[in-house]
Amino acid sequence: MTELQLNVWERALGWRKRQMIKGQITNEVTQKIRNDALEEVARKFDAMRIAFGDTADSFARYVREMKS
Repeated sequence: MTELQLNVWERALGWRKRQMIKGQITNEVTQKIRNDALEEVARKFDAMRIAFGDTADSFARYVREMKS
């Protein structure tokens, strides 16, 4: 390989590494937002416990199991 080809290859590898790191950070933030939203929904079902009884408990449990 020539020097120019090697530089292009090295830059491509660097780009992929940056993309993977950025993706990991984005995934962590996205997961936190998703988990917070699911917990909020589960709390709303917990608040409905008086009106809907076991059904609301089941829904709250199901929503909490969706968290990762």
